[in-house]
Amino acid sequence: MSRTCDVCGKTKTFGNKITFSHRKINRSWAPNIRRVRALVNGSVKRINVCTRCLKSGRVTRPM
Repeated sequence: MSRTCDVCGKTKTFGNKITFSHRKINRSWAPNIRRVRALVNGSVKRINVCTRCLKSGRVTRPM
């Protein structure tokens, strides 16, 4: 289940794990997604947000 950030659209990324003998193995990195209550168009909703958007202040939290 790959969740995305509802603010910036960040999703799972793919790349290679490189061993000491330089063999390449496919792997993936999942974003750090949190389900938070946020103000969206004046109403409180639960949205999936990455922690980078939370730290940078792109999400307004209800009081």
